[in-house]
Amino acid sequence: MDIKALAKDAESYIIERRRYYHAHPELSKQEKETRDAIHRDLTALGVTDIRDFDNCYGLIADIHGGKPGKMVALRTDIDALPVQEETGLPFASCNEGVMHACGHDAHIAILLGAAKILMQVREELCGTVRLIVQPQEEVVNGSRLMIEGGALEGVDAVYGTHVWGDMAAPYIDFTSGKRMAYAGLFNITVEGVSAHGSAPHLGADAITAAASIILNLQQYVSRVNDPLNPLVLTIGTIKGGTRCNVIPNRVHMDGTLRSFTKERHEEVMRRIIENTAEALGVKATLSYEDVVDPVLNTDEHLVHLAQNAVTKLYGAEALGHLPTMMGSEDFANYMSVVPGVFGFVGSGNPEKGCTYTNHHEKYDIDEDILQRGAGVMAQFAVDFLSE
Repeated sequence: MDIKALAKDAESYIIERRRYYHAHPELSKQEKETRDAIHRDLTALGVTDIRDFDNCYGLIADIHGGKPGKMVALRTDIDALPVQEETGLPFASCNEGVMHACGHDAHIAILLGAAKILMQVREELCGTVRLIVQPQEEVVNGSRLMIEGGALEGVDAVYGTHVWGDMAAPYIDFTSGKRMAYAGLFNITVEGVSAHGSAPHLGADAITAAASIILNLQQYVSRVNDPLNPLVLTIGTIKGGTRCNVIPNRVHMDGTLRSFTKERHEEVMRRIIENTAEALGVKATLSYEDVVDPVLNTDEHLVHLAQNAVTKLYGAEALGHLPTMMGSEDFANYMSVVPGVFGFVGSGNPEKGCTYTNHHEKYDIDEDILQRGAGVMAQFAVDFLSE
């Protein structure tokens, strides 16, 4: 079977579907129309074994090969971001304040392209290909809902990719080891005592205490954490106070922590927060949640299969490398249940104006990468099932 030729033949279809989904983005937990449209697209391709999920706007679809064998899962995510698009594209978002700024529209199109290819060769497949259509990746809990709904039942391996603006097209990267970081989410509440702004000694200032807590938490990053272990601790929101001449009695902060380990973070943070607050005469509480594990390509066999799928279709020169990043991806939840591999498809191309990276209001992709992404995805599935 000539997967490369089939991918090229499917290119116009893949681009057309990418543009449709780009123009019709939906936020996390609101992806009903997107899920329904993908269901219709899969049905039009001849896929008949499709199941919509009840616990979220996800679905799974199985392409059954002509011969018995294993099951490999291919995953896409489908949610968009609360970003006002400024690309000026003729197929820009029709939904005010919502944009596929992370490239999930491309992910949908790549999966549909792979499905189209695999349907054309399904009689030659030794086993089953499961398509996982996942919502809520941007809030990093969609994969958990899919797993709870049975998306990985019977699956022997799972494959995923992400288009990335900081990586040049048309390179595709399946590097071993650390790829994306663990994520923890936390909130901190500081409770002080109100007073008149001219008499701070009669109160306990929650804002200045919060400022000290923020600075002291950075001591964890620079002086407590092993510098050989990457760690990022970010306070993203801080809210407190009622007016300029009132000593504030309450401050609320939200933040995130990224690392490749999850040991001790909550323990150390809690000690710093509570002791700083006590020293300044206020009370502070921490609420901490482990959200997602790091994405680690530790299954060398799957890494080799994925790299070989790239070189088989497009040559060794098509393999690229994206440095390890501190961003997170809930694909890690699948990899904690079954063996998996995760890669990146470069989408940047200055000659085509694709110079912005993911989550930017002007993010766009070099559409030439779409059929390559679909071809490699299909080739990986074929090769895995052929073993």
